[in-house]
Amino acid sequence: MRMMLKVSIPTEDGNRAIKDGSLPRAIERAMADLKPEAAYFTAEGGRRTAFIFVDVAHSSDMPMVAERFFFGFNANVDMIPVMNAEDLRKGLPAAMAALAG
Repeated sequence: MRMMLKVSIPTEDGNRAIKDGSLPRAIERAMADLKPEAAYFTAEGGRRTAFIFVDVAHSSDMPMVAERFFFGFNANVDMIPVMNAEDLRKGLPAAMAALAG
């Protein structure tokens, strides 16, 4: 299932991780391990934040995806199921049928 990870790193933990070099290494490793469809980095609410779009094949994969950010950076991690336009096109007919009937 396609998931959007929202990873928000507290400022102090992020500062420390940048100074010791662990933040860029962890991001590179996460990108290599998770093979995201897309990844975007920004500041939101005063925190370094990443939006990472990944395929999570099974719910048992969720700890492998999220724990690296919890342990590594004391991050807040949200895992949100998302669709692309093709997924929406496939799903809408069943939704419309359920509403009609």
